Amino acid sequence: MDQKVLVLNGDYTAITLCSVQKAFVLLFLDKAEMIARSENGVLRTVSTTYPKPSIIRLQRYVRVPYKGIALSRHNIMKRDHFECQYCGSTKNLTLDHVLPRSRGGDSSWGNLLTACARCNHAKGHRTPQEAGLTIRQHPKKPTLSGFLKLSAGTIDQNWHAYLNH
Repeated sequence: MDQKVLVLNGDYTAITLCSVQKAFVLLFLDKAEMIARSENGVLRTVSTTYPKPSIIRLQRYVRVPYKGIALSRHNIMKRDHFECQYCGSTKNLTLDHVLPRSRGGDSSWGNLLTACARCNHAKGHRTPQEAGLTIRQHPKKPTLSGFLKLSAGTIDQNWHAYLNH
Protein backbone atom coordinates (compact mmCIF):
# COMPACT_ATOMS: atom_id res chain seq x y z
CA MET A 1 0.00 0.00 0.00
CA ASP A 2 3.00 2.34 -0.32
CA GLN A 3 1.93 3.09 -3.89
CA LYS A 4 1.38 6.76 -4.69
CA VAL A 5 -1.60 8.40 -6.38
CA LEU A 6 -1.27 11.47 -8.61
CA VAL A 7 -3.58 14.30 -7.49
CA LEU A 8 -4.81 16.72 -10.13
CA ASN A 9 -6.37 20.07 -9.43
CA GLY A 10 -9.79 20.97 -10.83
CA ASP A 11 -8.12 22.18 -14.05
CA TYR A 12 -6.26 18.86 -14.54
CA THR A 13 -2.84 20.19 -13.52
CA ALA A 14 -0.73 17.96 -11.29
CA ILE A 15 -0.38 19.37 -7.78
CA THR A 16 0.92 16.55 -5.57
CA LEU A 17 1.16 12.87 -4.77
CA CYS A 18 -0.72 11.17 -1.96
CA SER A 19 -1.14 7.71 -0.51
CA VAL A 20 -3.76 5.28 -1.78
CA GLN A 21 -5.55 5.58 1.58
CA LYS A 22 -5.78 9.38 1.35
CA ALA A 23 -6.97 9.18 -2.26
CA PHE A 24 -9.65 6.65 -1.30
CA VAL A 25 -10.94 8.94 1.47
CA LEU A 26 -11.16 11.86 -0.98
CA LEU A 27 -13.05 9.67 -3.44
CA PHE A 28 -15.36 8.25 -0.78
CA LEU A 29 -16.24 11.74 0.49
CA ASP A 30 -16.91 12.92 -3.11
CA LYS A 31 -14.14 15.51 -2.87
CA ALA A 32 -12.39 13.95 -5.87
CA GLU A 33 -13.17 11.81 -8.88
CA MET A 34 -11.14 8.90 -10.20
CA ILE A 35 -9.45 9.65 -13.51
CA ALA A 36 -7.47 6.40 -13.86
CA ARG A 37 -7.42 3.10 -12.02
CA SER A 38 -4.30 1.28 -10.96
CA GLU A 39 -3.64 -2.06 -12.57
CA ASN A 40 -2.08 -3.31 -9.32
CA GLY A 41 -4.93 -4.79 -7.34
CA VAL A 42 -8.03 -3.49 -5.62
CA LEU A 43 -9.11 -2.15 -2.22
CA ARG A 44 -11.27 -4.46 -0.16
CA THR A 45 -13.65 -3.83 2.70
CA VAL A 46 -15.65 -6.44 4.54
CA SER A 47 -18.45 -6.35 2.01
CA THR A 48 -17.23 -4.46 -1.07
CA THR A 49 -14.30 -4.26 -3.49
CA TYR A 50 -13.17 -0.90 -4.90
CA PRO A 51 -10.73 -0.19 -7.73
CA LYS A 52 -7.39 1.18 -6.54
CA PRO A 53 -6.90 4.76 -7.83
CA SER A 54 -3.89 5.82 -9.88
CA ILE A 55 -4.98 9.38 -10.70
CA ILE A 56 -7.64 11.45 -8.97
CA ARG A 57 -8.93 14.95 -9.73
CA LEU A 58 -10.24 17.28 -7.07
CA GLN A 59 -13.87 18.27 -7.65
CA ARG A 60 -13.13 21.93 -7.01
CA TYR A 61 -10.17 24.02 -8.09
CA VAL A 62 -7.84 24.63 -5.15
CA ARG A 63 -5.60 27.67 -5.28
CA VAL A 64 -2.16 26.40 -4.33
CA PRO A 65 0.45 29.11 -3.84
CA TYR A 66 3.46 27.62 -5.60
CA LYS A 67 6.63 28.53 -3.78
CA GLY A 68 8.82 26.14 -5.70
CA ILE A 69 10.59 23.02 -4.53
CA ALA A 70 12.17 23.58 -1.11
CA LEU A 71 15.95 23.76 -1.20
CA SER A 72 17.02 21.04 1.22
CA ARG A 73 19.78 18.46 1.51
CA HIS A 74 17.36 15.61 0.85
CA ASN A 75 15.78 17.30 -2.18
CA ILE A 76 19.19 18.01 -3.74
CA MET A 77 20.22 14.39 -3.27
CA LYS A 78 16.88 13.23 -4.67
CA ARG A 79 17.38 15.48 -7.72
CA ASP A 80 20.84 13.95 -8.21
CA HIS A 81 19.50 10.38 -7.76
CA PHE A 82 21.55 9.90 -4.57
CA GLU A 83 24.78 9.66 -6.63
CA CYS A 84 28.03 11.59 -6.57
CA GLN A 85 27.90 13.94 -9.54
CA TYR A 86 31.64 13.54 -10.08
CA CYS A 87 32.27 9.77 -9.83
CA GLY A 88 28.84 8.15 -9.52
CA SER A 89 29.39 6.66 -6.07
CA THR A 90 26.43 6.16 -3.72
CA LYS A 91 28.50 5.94 -0.52
CA ASN A 92 29.30 8.71 2.01
CA LEU A 93 27.33 11.42 0.20
CA THR A 94 27.65 15.10 1.06
CA LEU A 95 26.72 18.37 -0.59
CA ASP A 96 29.24 20.34 -2.61
CA HIS A 97 29.19 23.96 -3.75
CA VAL A 98 30.28 24.05 -7.41
CA LEU A 99 31.60 27.58 -6.88
CA PRO A 100 32.92 27.38 -3.30
CA ARG A 101 31.39 29.67 -0.71
CA SER A 102 34.89 30.98 0.02
CA ARG A 103 34.84 32.41 -3.52
CA GLY A 104 31.36 33.90 -3.30
CA GLY A 105 29.30 30.85 -4.24
CA ASP A 106 25.79 30.74 -2.82
CA SER A 107 23.61 27.93 -1.54
CA SER A 108 21.20 27.61 -4.45
CA TRP A 109 19.83 24.92 -6.75
CA GLY A 110 22.31 25.93 -9.45
CA ASN A 111 25.37 25.82 -7.20
CA LEU A 112 24.77 22.76 -5.00
CA LEU A 113 25.20 19.15 -6.02
CA THR A 114 25.66 15.74 -4.43
CA ALA A 115 29.24 14.56 -4.04
CA CYS A 116 30.87 11.70 -2.19
CA ALA A 117 33.21 12.65 0.66
CA ARG A 118 36.27 11.58 -1.35
CA CYS A 119 35.47 13.78 -4.37
CA ASN A 120 34.36 16.68 -2.17
CA HIS A 121 37.65 16.52 -0.25
CA ALA A 122 39.68 16.24 -3.48
CA LYS A 123 37.91 19.30 -4.89
CA GLY A 124 38.48 21.38 -1.76
CA HIS A 125 38.10 25.12 -2.26
CA ARG A 126 38.52 24.93 -6.03
CA THR A 127 36.09 24.80 -8.91
CA PRO A 128 35.54 21.41 -10.55
CA GLN A 129 37.61 22.52 -13.56
CA GLU A 130 40.53 23.55 -11.37
CA ALA A 131 40.35 20.21 -9.53
CA GLY A 132 40.17 18.23 -12.78
CA LEU A 133 36.66 16.91 -12.04
CA THR A 134 33.84 16.58 -14.55
CA ILE A 135 30.24 17.16 -13.51
CA ARG A 136 27.97 14.39 -14.80
CA GLN A 137 24.76 16.45 -14.65
CA HIS A 138 24.95 20.20 -14.13
CA PRO A 139 22.78 21.34 -11.22
CA LYS A 140 19.53 23.16 -11.91
CA LYS A 141 16.26 23.79 -10.13
CA PRO A 142 13.79 20.95 -10.75
CA THR A 143 10.30 21.58 -12.09
CA LEU A 144 7.26 20.47 -10.10
CA SER A 145 6.36 17.73 -12.59
CA GLY A 146 9.95 16.50 -12.71
CA PHE A 147 10.13 16.44 -8.94
CA LEU A 148 6.84 14.54 -8.67
CA LYS A 149 8.33 11.93 -11.02
CA LEU A 150 11.38 11.63 -8.76
CA SER A 151 9.25 11.42 -5.61
CA ALA A 152 6.96 8.72 -6.95
CA GLY A 153 9.62 6.07 -7.44
CA THR A 154 7.69 3.97 -9.94
CA ILE A 155 5.54 5.97 -12.33
CA ASP A 156 2.20 4.68 -13.53
CA GLN A 157 1.87 4.82 -17.33
CA ASN A 158 -1.34 6.86 -16.92
CA TRP A 159 0.61 9.73 -15.33
CA HIS A 160 2.70 10.64 -18.37
CA ALA A 161 -0.03 12.73 -20.02
CA TYR A 162 -0.32 14.91 -16.89
CA LEU A 163 3.35 15.17 -15.93
CA ASN A 164 4.75 16.10 -19.35
CA HIS A 165 3.25 19.60 -19.50
